[in-house]
Amino acid sequence: MSEPTLRVLYGSQTGTAQDTAQRIARQGRRRQLQVQVLPLDSYNVANLISESLVIIVCSTTGQGDPPDNMKNFWRFIFKKSLPVGSLSRLDCAVLGLGDSSYPKFNFVAKKLHKRLMQLGASTLLPVGLADDQHDLGADAVIDPWLTSLWANLFALYPSLAEVIPLREDEAGIAVSRLCFLLDEREDRLRIPTEQTAPSQLHPFPSRLLSNRRVTDTSHFQDVRHIEFDITGSNIEFAAGDVVMMFPRNAPEDVQQFCQLLRIDPEARFTLRDVTCGNTRLPQPCTVRHLMERYLDIAAVPRRSFFELLSTFATDELEHEKLVEFSSAAGQEELHIYCNRPRRTALEVLADFPHTTAELKVDYLLDLFPEIQPRSFSIASSLQAHPNRLQILVAVVRYKTKMHKQREGLCSTWLASLNPEQGDVSVPLWVKKGSLRFPKEKDTPVIMVGPGTGVAPFRSALQERIAEGKNANVLFFGCRSESKDFYFGSEWEEMMKAGHLSLFTAFSRDQEEKVYVQQRVRENAELLWDLIANKGACFYIAGNAKQMPASVCDALKEVFQQEGGVSAEEAEQMLTAMERTGRLQSETWS
Repeated sequence: MSEPTLRVLYGSQTGTAQDTAQRIARQGRRRQLQVQVLPLDSYNVANLISESLVIIVCSTTGQGDPPDNMKNFWRFIFKKSLPVGSLSRLDCAVLGLGDSSYPKFNFVAKKLHKRLMQLGASTLLPVGLADDQHDLGADAVIDPWLTSLWANLFALYPSLAEVIPLREDEAGIAVSRLCFLLDEREDRLRIPTEQTAPSQLHPFPSRLLSNRRVTDTSHFQDVRHIEFDITGSNIEFAAGDVVMMFPRNAPEDVQQFCQLLRIDPEARFTLRDVTCGNTRLPQPCTVRHLMERYLDIAAVPRRSFFELLSTFATDELEHEKLVEFSSAAGQEELHIYCNRPRRTALEVLADFPHTTAELKVDYLLDLFPEIQPRSFSIASSLQAHPNRLQILVAVVRYKTKMHKQREGLCSTWLASLNPEQGDVSVPLWVKKGSLRFPKEKDTPVIMVGPGTGVAPFRSALQERIAEGKNANVLFFGCRSESKDFYFGSEWEEMMKAGHLSLFTAFSRDQEEKVYVQQRVRENAELLWDLIANKGACFYIAGNAKQMPASVCDALKEVFQQEGGVSAEEAEQMLTAMERTGRLQSETWS
């Protein structure tokens, strides 16, 4: 049997599946395999019929949905017209990355594995179901799964087992080479100029119009109401849609990174031998652009970061520590050092100065993940604000044992932008969200949106009122009416006009804390009438910790109390509402 090319394909929303795919690819290259790594939607799925060896790594998003970069693949692979046995030449393996606190745990991986077998593919081993909730994280499943994968692969291709792999302390082949330019005539960055619809590869450079804090200055949380001008973009969106953007690293972090690596931020380079389809970087590119807009130097590094970094270590103590952090046995130590205090990759490099000094720039794209786009629920409607797009952003700042406070990359970057100091451009694009609102004029909507979870409901209310849809109920919760009651004056105007029924829960404004789920119980009669008699749709948006489950429990109590049904029947009603789209949620952690 001839030696195959190993395709490692991934569907990744936040970069974790991509990181795992690249880790598998590095292990394959160390074993002298020909390996190609691609997002599933960048792979020509029609070629699958002639492939012999494919590994797929995928996460699950939303309510059991595939990640954005595998949706086209997903649609194709589930076509009913595909003949049974069409993948009979294929040996494959599927590794799922999930979180068992969500109801659709690893749904995409399970369903894909089953489908590939239906189409005649042979599986090298059972589907891997990694779980973030495990004490050791996803690696508790990934490590033994990979050990079995390579053992089964070598049993299938005995000639591969005879190849001498690279030593563990060898870096392997970099996915790309940075060729630095000396010719000053190459100074101008070549950026595509053709007009295209705004997308991840071609975002629209929107102008920032306002960036206003909407929480009281005495409130612990800084929340911003931000408005962008999208005139001339051809961007269209509806209630429930989300806006996407790439954040940037802080200038001081970029400066420190360049100092640690002793590299000139204004130096220019072109990429050569790229094996992972790097299309977002301009050619040629400055080091500053790479550091500021592409490499995620402020992220908490994953285990794979330490695996690769250890191969550059010449200092004995640093090498020993990096190898420990890379090993299965050292994961608890790594968690204490890195994950618990949220130590960034940049801070790790500063902690290992001898190794950092040995780091070769060609490996930067292997070592650091790409900055992932961030999504925000759109908080406005084009019908109320033509050519404008608004968002509501909670600025993430918190303390750990680290001296410097921890900051969310995107929210901190956005908060730093000041349109009063000159024109500020933010590249962005829009994609469909998970919330869908009824087209029928008489269908009531009930919305539960505490905190910044109210953002998509502001968009929905503006859109619905413009369309003459006035059967709207909103449950809003926050800490204090005077400190973080977002859009309070707008809700009042809507109520006065007869367009909205509002119920508020200000949890800290009285001795006993009050939350939105209590307000849901208190208004059982109204909610039962709207849902049972008038076909209302029910929406939940906000933090995924306890709120969504608590609201659903309260709704089941409403069904029992007002509808006289049993607990089991109430559960079935909720499930039926979810299945028919009358109960929808958009939550985040």
